[in-house]
Amino acid sequence: MALQVKNLKVYYQTLRGLVKALDDVSFTVKDGEIMGLAGESGCGKSTLNKSLILLKPPMKYISGQVVLDDEKLPVWDMSCMNSFRFKKLSTIPQYAMNGMNPTRKIGKMIAELLKSKDVSYREILGELKRRLDLVELPHKVLDMYPIELSGGMKQRMVMVISTLLNPSLLIADEITSALDVSTQKAVMKMLVEFKNQKIMKSVIIITHDISILYQTADTIMIMYAGKVAEKASAEVIIHSPRHPYTKLLISSLPDIGIKHAEERLKGIPGNPPQLLNPPSGCRFRDRCPVAMEKCSQEEPPLVEIEPDHILACWKEMK
Repeated sequence: MALQVKNLKVYYQTLRGLVKALDDVSFTVKDGEIMGLAGESGCGKSTLNKSLILLKPPMKYISGQVVLDDEKLPVWDMSCMNSFRFKKLSTIPQYAMNGMNPTRKIGKMIAELLKSKDVSYREILGELKRRLDLVELPHKVLDMYPIELSGGMKQRMVMVISTLLNPSLLIADEITSALDVSTQKAVMKMLVEFKNQKIMKSVIIITHDISILYQTADTIMIMYAGKVAEKASAEVIIHSPRHPYTKLLISSLPDIGIKHAEERLKGIPGNPPQLLNPPSGCRFRDRCPVAMEKCSQEEPPLVEIEPDHILACWKEMK
């Protein structure tokens, strides 16, 4: 098992109190698995990413355990995590195209990064050039400034840099959000190729675009209001989801060939709850079309209803 997250709680410290952005989250990512992570804005996706990579104020570690390749990660300690970042787990951050130092040539920037990890740039240069070939970037980019690259080139360059030391786990956060459709496809194809070549063992792809996950991910995990709602294979999540929120999320996607004049797009009525003071019971109950009395009284546990299919819903556990 590559990654095991168990009962992880990470809140945001504010003047009004603690915002329960990540509240008792548990899941696993297997070796070789590409897991997609989806949900509405504010559901906890990016907070989960930051909790695993760089947990810093105003984020506050409350409890829980993160294990990567049978080694417990001290996610609550920024300095202790330095020895794991980039080597054991790495990230392609949101807005990655702005993630490179604009005042440094790319080769110089990479050399400085490697030096901070006690790795020789000269020794790794051959592998760096091989990976540039893999993402179809010319070697001359190492002598260029980031501003000289197009958006798609920057994204591919950040992908190369993030995976240069073969991390066990790569977290890609909204890496296609600022790209045109053809570039999105190319970037995702390269990400899958990196995994197939065992440059990293496992991948978590965070995105709002579930259609990308269906084409790329092995499994999809749906989050809602800081909680895991459902996790199953991509095929199950898209075609036969069980959680009411997942069903509404999938049904809100536009169908190919359907004109807006013929059928209006569907949304999910209502809004997610405020996590400063979340409601008792199921956090989705006020928007759920099948909610019952028990949903307001007790929080549904996360259970495995079928092999590799976990779910938190009282209705589906009846």
